[in-house]
Amino acid sequence: MDIRKKVDRFFAVLVTVTSFVSVIALGAILLFVFVEGAEPFFFGTARGLRIVTERVDGLLVNGVFYPGGGTIELPKNTRNISIRFEGGGEERALDLSVNGDRLTVTAPNGAPSKGGELTSTEAYVYTADFPGAMPGLAQKVHIILPEPPYSFFSFITGLDWRPTYQKIYGILPMIVGTVLASFGAILLGVPVGLLCAVFLAEFLPEKVAAPLRACIELLAGIPSVVYGFFGLMMLSPLVKSTFRTASGNCLLTAVIVLAVMILPTVITIAETSLRAVPQSQREASLALGASRMQTAWRVVLVHARSGVIAGIILGISRAVGETMAVILVAGNSVQLVRSPLESARTLTATIALEMGYAQGRHGSILFSIGIVLFTLILILNGAILAVRRKEAV
Repeated sequence: MDIRKKVDRFFAVLVTVTSFVSVIALGAILLFVFVEGAEPFFFGTARGLRIVTERVDGLLVNGVFYPGGGTIELPKNTRNISIRFEGGGEERALDLSVNGDRLTVTAPNGAPSKGGELTSTEAYVYTADFPGAMPGLAQKVHIILPEPPYSFFSFITGLDWRPTYQKIYGILPMIVGTVLASFGAILLGVPVGLLCAVFLAEFLPEKVAAPLRACIELLAGIPSVVYGFFGLMMLSPLVKSTFRTASGNCLLTAVIVLAVMILPTVITIAETSLRAVPQSQREASLALGASRMQTAWRVVLVHARSGVIAGIILGISRAVGETMAVILVAGNSVQLVRSPLESARTLTATIALEMGYAQGRHGSILFSIGIVLFTLILILNGAILAVRRKEAV
């Protein structure tokens, strides 16, 4: 008896500690994502100007010597930059004037500047090239201006997504693409899933329903990339030939693939909930003269409503959060979708496609997209639960 009590106490402590650690870890992850995602809207990218050099051993910036390599930090209120360094057997000079998010070349005391050509290949970044003795060995000085906090309103309602060139982060087309793809998958997949669940639970003999149930559960474990590859090889050509479009990778193909993907989840959970309804409920309905179809829809389905709604919520969450399959079949063009046959991009696809090379604010903005995605799932699930409570009243 003492040993049993000790074992029970040990497992109770183990479960408590594991649960506590899991909650702390999950909270830390969520906190990190929210802090990282909120940073672009409250803080700039840097406290001041930054200078990065290539093939420069050392340089004099505003009278202070800095050895070559690394990043040179200048105060944010710097209005003039004077750069001097050796190259090509002579002293090279670059005098700049800072005006907001622009740099202009100036010449001190009216003397001609010895600076190289100043170019800006992307917003807030300027590069001065100084010719080298051989092609490809040019000395370069990069001046990076701090980006101010980004507007949250522009982030949510913006139509342009140009994160590397113009530093524009508008995600409205991605929100619309995500909502349309998920909503279309729900409209197409949920009714079919419920019909299949009712058919399996109420009308098929158990000997036939058992192997079908096993096959459906097996479909739920297939990786999403397999569904995406199937859509790319089979559905995309079919959509292209049927509607005579330039490409079959479009919103419609993504909706069909997502609808097929959520079917196993909806069917499995709904069918399990239907079979859990006591047999006495069915017998009472049949005794009152109801048919099997009436009993299934007006008695069994009503009693299993909680489990069915849970299956629908899980299906919606998978549709909204799906990544690989959507990347393969949606086309991934950042545009406001006006037709099911147009290419679309979702929020998850943007994170997956750009996280590998995103740096600085671009990377933080991708965390912000994750927060928007999390909020979108909460809104959809909350709406379903609100409708459920209203019907219960």
